[in-house]
Amino acid sequence: MSLSDNNISWQLAVDCVIFGLDQSTDIRVLLIKRAIPPYQGQWALPGGFVLPNENLDAAAKRELEEETGVKEVFIEQLYTFGEPNRDPRGRVISVAYYALVNLEQHPTQAASDANDAQWFGIHDLPQLAFDHATILDVAIKRLDAKVRYQPIGFELLPPKFTLSELQQLYESILGRKLNRRNFRSKILKMGILEQLERQTNVAHRPAFLYQFNAQKYEELTKQGFEFAISPPKEK
Repeated sequence: MSLSDNNISWQLAVDCVIFGLDQSTDIRVLLIKRAIPPYQGQWALPGGFVLPNENLDAAAKRELEEETGVKEVFIEQLYTFGEPNRDPRGRVISVAYYALVNLEQHPTQAASDANDAQWFGIHDLPQLAFDHATILDVAIKRLDAKVRYQPIGFELLPPKFTLSELQQLYESILGRKLNRRNFRSKILKMGILEQLERQTNVAHRPAFLYQFNAQKYEELTKQGFEFAISPPKEK
């Protein structure tokens, strides 16, 4: 759907910032290479125009699947971007969404208005079309804030994981190193991890495996428990 399909002076669009983590716990973002003007051949966030009689959530999920093949992702609304000159085609207001997924569970397949779809490290990005660099920056800040106060990282790990794997995941998302002793002390005092058996078939000293107890977390939350993994990054 394009601006020329209607007679209104502005259009509503959606853009999706999909963060993914792999076994290396490196955080990446999903980009598409645009197949049509404007910015043909440049990398951008998945997204497009909202269809008549389509709600925003449905539009975001549709565009994400059409352009990347990624589906069945829980996305959250991020922010609305409406600078008058953000799109050379005219007045376009975009509602951005974001999500954090295990990228190995979501293979990509470019389609629709995209020639390619790939995962990029957030510190190794190509130049982005439109104002998508700004949208991505807002999403990174939102993810940083959310991961410090909600245990969203646990769902990206295997059912059983070591404390080192957990710390590496949070360091990747937060973009900074965490003190090993302080991290372990804080996370264990929360009482939301269950210690299991030690690792087997490893070359180093076997570490204990843990699992996240979602039921315990929900019970503690009702009692006023606050999940706080790390203070904000110093400016």
